[in-house]
Amino acid sequence: MSGPVSARLVVGTGRCGSTLLSRMLDQNKRVLSVFEWFSGIDQFFRFRADPVDGAELAARLEQDHPMLTMVLKRGYEVPEVVYPFGEPGIRFDVGDPIPWSLSIALPRISDTPDALFDEMIREVRGYSRQPLAAHYRAVLDWLASRHDRDWWIERSGGSIDFLADLHALFPDARFVHIHRDGRETALSMREYPVLRVAVSVMYGLVGEIEYSHEGLTEMERNDGPAIERLLETRPPVELYGRYWAEQVINGHAALQKLDPDVVLDVRFENLVADPRQELGRIADFFEIGRADDWIERGAALVREMPPLRFGTLSVDEQRRLDEACAPAMKLLQR
Repeated sequence: MSGPVSARLVVGTGRCGSTLLSRMLDQNKRVLSVFEWFSGIDQFFRFRADPVDGAELAARLEQDHPMLTMVLKRGYEVPEVVYPFGEPGIRFDVGDPIPWSLSIALPRISDTPDALFDEMIREVRGYSRQPLAAHYRAVLDWLASRHDRDWWIERSGGSIDFLADLHALFPDARFVHIHRDGRETALSMREYPVLRVAVSVMYGLVGEIEYSHEGLTEMERNDGPAIERLLETRPPVELYGRYWAEQVINGHAALQKLDPDVVLDVRFENLVADPRQELGRIADFFEIGRADDWIERGAALVREMPPLRFGTLSVDEQRRLDEACAPAMKLLQR
């Protein structure tokens, strides 16, 4: 295996089981499991090549993700969001434009997420002008040290799509690639409110919308009813198969350029069927140890395989979804 590990990342599509894996890894008390750090940063900023100062990054981290805001304010649940809305002294109410990391990542790290967020922003503002790679490593290292953890492992839904960018940020990283049957993943995406709207917007079902903070904010301001229509309907199933397949194909192209020793392939179905075996493989690959029975605690988080949806579709829907997923499913079977 290649040299010392200083960055560890879990990559996959959305709805592929990576949230469960993040929760499992969080059972290791030497690991800071960071949920969805990169996925909520505006895609036109998060991998910029030119250096930025700490104040600019802090301002980006203070932004909400408009897609999440528009879904929450309409009363839909997003299970990944664990910010304690409604509790005494908490800063944000449901539907407020809450900073992305504060909605998902930081409440899993601290019982006082607002205070941790403020501390983190002060830390980031103090960073000098430097490439984003240095900023991200510094703040993630800071979060781990701040909470007495030896290592951090970041996991973002949809990150297989920007694996090449992650590798450019962290050329010394090791990656666990978790994936699930594409058809079931696509159907889970369609049932998930944020992705139901997001994928429809990306593929032009509501016209030409730039998928940026500014573009999505303008969409909410100008055409709120379109968001409600998307939330209340089931867009064509093949749209989600196409979205899943394109992510996998992009990721596969990036994987081919990496040293095989820095990538571990994990099937979600195997993780659920034999969690101790799979977590042991991941522990060895990430070099995070097996002490303190964390693998047993992680394995205990598995309940059962989620219900399969593909068989509930009409014959025509099955055909369309199969055709959309087929190119990427062939890549995963190699």
